[in-house]
Amino acid sequence: MNKLEWIRAVAKQVKQPEDAVAPILETGLDEIYQAMKREEKVTLINFGTFYIDVRRSGTVFKFNPSQKWKALFGWASTYKGKL
Repeated sequence: MNKLEWIRAVAKQVKQPEDAVAPILETGLDEIYQAMKREEKVTLINFGTFYIDVRRSGTVFKFNPSQKWKALFGWASTYKGKL
C-alpha cells in the first residue's frame, strides 16, 4: 500500500473526501517525525511504539509493535482480541 492508497482507504472508512483526509494524515505523520527529532517516543495504542535508541556507535530508530500486531504475525503474545 502506498500513501495515496492509504489516504483513499482511510477516506472511505470515515466517509470523508480524500482531500479532507490527506492533510490530517500528513500532519499526523509530521507530528511523529517532529517528536522523533526531539528524541521523544511515540506510542500509538494498538499499533506500537516508535523510539530513538542513542548508543555509543550512533543513533538507532526503533519500532516495537503492539501485542495485537505481534499476535497477527504469530509472535509471542498475550493479546486475546480480534485480529
